[in-house]
Amino acid sequence: MGAMTNVAVLYYSSTGNVFRLAEAAADAAVKAGADVRLHRIPELVDEPPVTDREAWRRHTETTAQVPPATLDDLEWADAVLLGTPVRFGSPAPQVLHFIDTTAALSIAGRLSGKVAGAFASGSAPHGGQVSAILALHNAFCHWGAVIVSTGSTDPVLFRPDNGNPYGASNVSRNRPGNVGDDNLAAAEFQARRSVAIAAALAAGLRDG
Repeated sequence: MGAMTNVAVLYYSSTGNVFRLAEAAADAAVKAGADVRLHRIPELVDEPPVTDREAWRRHTETTAQVPPATLDDLEWADAVLLGTPVRFGSPAPQVLHFIDTTAALSIAGRLSGKVAGAFASGSAPHGGQVSAILALHNAFCHWGAVIVSTGSTDPVLFRPDNGNPYGASNVSRNRPGNVGDDNLAAAEFQARRSVAIAAALAAGLRDG
């Protein structure tokens, strides 16, 4: 029997939508037999420029116990799932800053061969979810990671509120915690797929 797969679900969430996707992914990875870290990417400033400050405060307080993401999480993980809100079609600056801190690991080859995927939440349909996910894929390429997309590989991805083949996503309509069951199911599938492929890669490397 092979070693347990380590999965890091690292996310930034301002009002709770990305957090719900991250929780679903982490729970599914645990059920798939992985050792999982669900860690939040910290704020850059004390009061970020969010549109719903009260919702931000509530979410910050209710998730204060979630440990902050660190570079150790990336080194430890066999698979990394990175979650972000959409900011003008790009990942949130908190996530991009965290990516910036990974250079020492990636240049030394310490992120090479890890499975990596991304998920996102945006306020509107076609509001930048895909472009934010693909921007994170660019970083994964610099890491030398193996990008695992959702693709068109499971019936859950054809449900009415899904359809993005790059990574799980949702349309929040600017409502805190507004994530549909179909979107949660897509995040769960993405996590299971990442665990399976990371385990297969590890087994192949051991047998090779």
